[in-house]
Amino acid sequence: MIPTIKVGIQGVASMTVEELLEQYAAGVLNFSGVDLSEANLSGAKLSGVNLSDANLSIVNLSGANLSEANLSNAKLNVARLSGANLCSAILNNASLNVANLIRADLSRAQLRGASLIRAELIRADLSRADLLSADLTSADLREATLRQVNLRHANLSETVLRGASLTGANLEMANLNASDLSRSDLSGANLRDAELRQANLSHANLSGADLSGANLRWADLSGANLRWADLSGAKLSGADLIGADLSSANLTNTSLIHANLTQAKLIRAEWIGADLTGATLTGAKLYATSRFGLKTEGMICEWVDLSPAGDRSIIQNFHSEESRDFFNETPPTIRIIVDSALEHEANFAIAGAYYQIAQEYRGLKQPPSIESGRRRTVFTFHVDSDEALFPTAYIMILPFLDAASTQKNISSMVEMINSEVVANQDLKLPQMLKQLNILVEQVMSQATTIKQMKKNIEVAARLNFCKAPTQIVLTNSSAHNLIVHDHPNFGKRFINRSALNASAYDDTSRESTKYILPSLNMVMDFVKGFHYISH
Repeated sequence: MIPTIKVGIQGVASMTVEELLEQYAAGVLNFSGVDLSEANLSGAKLSGVNLSDANLSIVNLSGANLSEANLSNAKLNVARLSGANLCSAILNNASLNVANLIRADLSRAQLRGASLIRAELIRADLSRADLLSADLTSADLREATLRQVNLRHANLSETVLRGASLTGANLEMANLNASDLSRSDLSGANLRDAELRQANLSHANLSGADLSGANLRWADLSGANLRWADLSGAKLSGADLIGADLSSANLTNTSLIHANLTQAKLIRAEWIGADLTGATLTGAKLYATSRFGLKTEGMICEWVDLSPAGDRSIIQNFHSEESRDFFNETPPTIRIIVDSALEHEANFAIAGAYYQIAQEYRGLKQPPSIESGRRRTVFTFHVDSDEALFPTAYIMILPFLDAASTQKNISSMVEMINSEVVANQDLKLPQMLKQLNILVEQVMSQATTIKQMKKNIEVAARLNFCKAPTQIVLTNSSAHNLIVHDHPNFGKRFINRSALNASAYDDTSRESTKYILPSLNMVMDFVKGFHYISH
C-alpha cells in the first residue's frame, strides 16, 4: 500500500506518490523540483525520469530502477538506495550525505561535484563513473568496484576502500589522506600528485600505477605490490614499505627519508637521485639495482640480498660504515675522447647524428655531456647499468671513422668473456653474460640499420673532426676503467697536422699499427666489477 503524500512539482499540480507513478507510467518523465522527502519508492521503476533539483531526503528507493535518470542537484541525504539501479544516471552536484547505497549500481553514472559524505557504498558498482571533484569524506566503499572511475580532484579523506577494485582509476590530485586502501586493487591507476598522507595501503596492488609526485608521507605500504609503479618525485618520508615489492619501479628523485624498506624487493628498480637519509634497508633485495646517485646519510642497513630471484642465495653483510660505500657507487659512463678541437660545424653534425641514433636506440636517454678543449673533445655518456656499457659504446661510436675498429674490439672482448665463463664454471657470471650477449646482438643489428638509414651520420662521418684518432674508455659502477679502443696515433701531435688533408685520417693509415686488446684478466676484472655481481 503506497502512502498518500502530497508532492509539489514546478508547473505540475500537487499529486500523491501514487499519482506520480501513474503519470510516469503514462509517459510523463519531468518531475523536476518535486518534494518527495521520506517517501517510500522502494522497487519503483523510474528509468529515465527527471528528478533534478528534487528533495529526496530520507526517501526509500531501495531496489528502485533509476537508470539514466536525471538527479542533478537533487537532495538525497540519508536516502535508502541499497541495491538501486543508477546505471548512467546523472547526479552532478547531488547531495547524498549518509545515504545507503550498499550494492547500488552506479556504473557510468555522472556524479561531478556530488557530496557523498559518510555515504555507505559497500560493494557498490561505480565502474567508469565520473566523480570529478566529488566529496566522499569518511564514505564506506569496502569491496566496491571502481574500475576506470574518474575521481580526479575528489575528496576521499578518511574513506574506507578496503578490498575495493580501482584498476585503471583516475585519482590524480585526489585527497586520500588517512584513507584505508588496504588490500585494494589500484593496478594501473593514475595517482599523480595525489595526497595519501598516513593512508593505509598495506598489501594493496599498485602494480603499474602512476604515483609520481604523490604525497605518501607516513603511509603504510607494507607488503604492497608496486612492481613497475612510477613513484618518481613522490614523497615517502616515514613510510612503511616493509616487504613491499618495488621491482622495476621508478623511484627517481623520490624522498624516502626515514622510510622503512626492510626486506623490500627493489630488483631492477630505478632510483637515481632518491633520498634515503635515515632510511632502513636491512634485508632489501637489490639484484640489478643501481647504487649511485643516492643520498644515504644515516641509513641503517645490516645486510642485503643480491640474488637474482631474491631468495637470499647471495647475501652481502655490512659492518659499521661498509654500507655507505656499497650505496655510493660510480655512475657507469662511456667516454669518447677525440684528438681534435670541436668546431661549430662538427658540433651541429654530431648533435644531429646522436638525435637520429636516439630515435632507434633506447639506451641513449639523454645527449652526451661535452667538454671541448683546444686540442681534445670528450663526449661522456651516462648509462643506467653496467651491462649497457659495451652495447651502448658499440652504437655511440657510429659517427666516427674509428667505429669499425671499436666495434670489432667490443665484439672480441665479449667473445673473451664468453670463452672464460664457459671454461670456468665457478664464476658467478652466467646471468649477466646472458643479458650482455642479448644486448650486444641487438645493437649489432641496430647499428647496421642506423648506418644505412640515417643521413646525419653520413654527414658527420665526412668531417675531419670525426676522422680524428679516438680513445674510448668505459667506467663501471665500481670505478674500474677499460679502454676498448685507443687509436695508435691518439695523442701523437703531428708538426703540421692542420696542413694534412683528410687522407691522413683514413683507414689505410691505421692498418700499420693495430690496437692491442686488453688482457683477459683486465677484461674479466672489469666485468667482475659490475655492481650486482661484485660481491
